Amino acid sequence: MAKNLRKLPSGRWGIAIFILCLALFPLLTVNNPYYINVMVFVGINTIIVVGLNLLMGYAGQISLGHAAFYGIGAYCSGLLTAKYGCSPWLALPAAVALTASVAYLIGLPTLRLKGHYLAMATLGFGMVVYIVLRQLSWLTGDSSGLMGIPGISIGRFKLDTDLKYYFLVWTMAVGVLMLSRNIVNSRIGRALRAVEGSETAARTLGVDTARYKLQVFALSAAYAGLAGFLYAHFMGFIGPSTFGFKFSIELVTMVVVGGMASIWGSVLGAAFLTILPECLRVAEDYDIVIYGLLLMVVMIFMPKGLTRTTVDLLKSRWTASPVSQTNEE
Repeated sequence: MAKNLRKLPSGRWGIAIFILCLALFPLLTVNNPYYINVMVFVGINTIIVVGLNLLMGYAGQISLGHAAFYGIGAYCSGLLTAKYGCSPWLALPAAVALTASVAYLIGLPTLRLKGHYLAMATLGFGMVVYIVLRQLSWLTGDSSGLMGIPGISIGRFKLDTDLKYYFLVWTMAVGVLMLSRNIVNSRIGRALRAVEGSETAARTLGVDTARYKLQVFALSAAYAGLAGFLYAHFMGFIGPSTFGFKFSIELVTMVVVGGMASIWGSVLGAAFLTILPECLRVAEDYDIVIYGLLLMVVMIFMPKGLTRTTVDLLKSRWTASPVSQTNEE
């Protein structure tokens, strides 16, 4: 049994295989701009969902306002570059730092709440940010949003095609995945799992639950700020409608569908719910119905999420195979 379970790719091998697949993807799609464009959004969503999974899956704290942090990062970088001529590479740390700082300040009072009260507090924060973004026409110069956001370049090398941007986004996404994996496997990760299991028990064992919850909340927001930076400079235009309550719910759904407390589940959940709407465009007026039915099927028959359910099926199959061979003999 143990010998069979070792066949599952994990750790460094899993990351190496994942990076290889990402490198080969453009070749497999014959550099089709449409597929590359979709995968750029998968990478951006993956960065947000990984952070949200650290908060929800490992620390047990729910957030219904993560689209707000996404918007703060996008608007901060967009305004600094489009209105004040700042370099995108200088705007990046500013956007991440601002997003994390706002999350820290918001988390001080809200993370004292639990359950539905915490969900409502983060929902309220998201709605406030959305309203503020809608009222920024005096700063953006356009009531519909912010235009003229410059692209990113590395020296003289301009990331002016979807393919070039694809490699930038997924380089950052892989970096976020590796960082998150190290956090999960560290003492901090063990403390977060203790908080998720029982805050009272964790405090009894000497875990500073308030500090760890606040730190993971700020870190997940920083990830969202990074994703906002990537989105703003990829699109060249941002509007408040992108960062509303609907997208916050989609992010939570990605975490649940992919698998709670699973780094790889974040990737699969983000990919599944980013690609699925694109596949359903052929259904025209019935796409939302099919989308809802598929989500219901996944949640009913795969309550642990796509990743954990798939791994459990593979383990059970590989574990049962030696038994079947013995019976045949």
